[in-house]
Amino acid sequence: MSRAPFAADPSFSRGREFTPPGHTVRGPRSAFQRDRDRIIHSIAFRRLAGKTQVFIAPDGDHYRVRLTHSLEVAQIGRVIARDLGLDEDLTEALCLAHDLGHPPFGHSGEDALDAALQPRGGFDHNGHTLRTVMRLDSPYCGIPGLNLSWEVLEGLAKHNGPVLDPQWALAQCDAEFPLDLARHATLEAQVAALADDIAYDNHDIDDGLRAGFLQLDDLLTLDFIADQWREVEKRFPGGGRQELLRELVRSQIGVMVNDLLETTKANLHAIGNVDDVRNAGRALASFSPAMAVQERQLKRFMYDRLYHHEEQLRTAGRAKDVIARLYAAYDQDPSLMPQEWAEQLPGDEPARGRHIADFIAGMTDHFAIRQYGRIFGNVPEGLSNV
Repeated sequence: MSRAPFAADPSFSRGREFTPPGHTVRGPRSAFQRDRDRIIHSIAFRRLAGKTQVFIAPDGDHYRVRLTHSLEVAQIGRVIARDLGLDEDLTEALCLAHDLGHPPFGHSGEDALDAALQPRGGFDHNGHTLRTVMRLDSPYCGIPGLNLSWEVLEGLAKHNGPVLDPQWALAQCDAEFPLDLARHATLEAQVAALADDIAYDNHDIDDGLRAGFLQLDDLLTLDFIADQWREVEKRFPGGGRQELLRELVRSQIGVMVNDLLETTKANLHAIGNVDDVRNAGRALASFSPAMAVQERQLKRFMYDRLYHHEEQLRTAGRAKDVIARLYAAYDQDPSLMPQEWAEQLPGDEPARGRHIADFIAGMTDHFAIRQYGRIFGNVPEGLSNV
């Protein structure tokens, strides 16, 4: 499909923060294709294979982790971008990178680091995503970070829309390479954010059912889920329960994608270019009002029945304690960190505490557990509930 006039065009990218000496463009890839490839080849991306999505340090092979979630988001994002005539490579890059700033143990680890860093500005995984790709993951000679294009950084910064009061990590990145935080991002970034919602809304149902934390009868109290279930039963009479459940998830994703496409196309009737997108004053990629209500209802249900399940909360408490104790141990004795991290530890606050948090945030679930065992002499129990 040809590029729509309101799509981001890599030929007119605002460029990269750094231009390495003697830099030449290798091969036929566009700027956004190179961004996607840099993300895929990064250490931060590989570490997502060991980071919590819903269940902490899952023992089962079939549960999603941050890496598989990001790949699923990218698949949904590409489908939407292609149908709308957007730049698929930019969309995919944003989908693949949107969770790079998550620490071990998901939101539990984030809460623990935020508490530890409160005197130092706190911790926010979205701001840490920018910090990771712009400063911490540095595979190139002479420049920090992955040196991604401005449009990718902008989209990551505004993952949930314009940012009027950025937390310190994002504020620092913006000060050094301004990202126009007060305006909306490209349609590619807006699509990536909604692809994230569609993916975790529905794939977390799949994992919750598999783990026994969710029950089908409870899900069917949501009218729009019940409608899809009846349609699935009608299409596949006599189908096995597990197969029907997976078909339900696929069907629900399809309904949400189609609703998003129809609504977004209607929103774009007077939009002529990327500047019109940024100046629209609202997100143009969106669900219909009815679907937005249903999506919020599903999120509330998932918080009540899965994310805040009694067993999940107990496990989250144990995970927070692991991160809090690791931070305190490194703060008291920095030699417990690897030599390269200890040698680079700043002497003054808040940089000192933030450096320790950078190290912890890069850990996978199992690496954090091993470090805890090495320091405290015992491996914490109860950190995997599936």
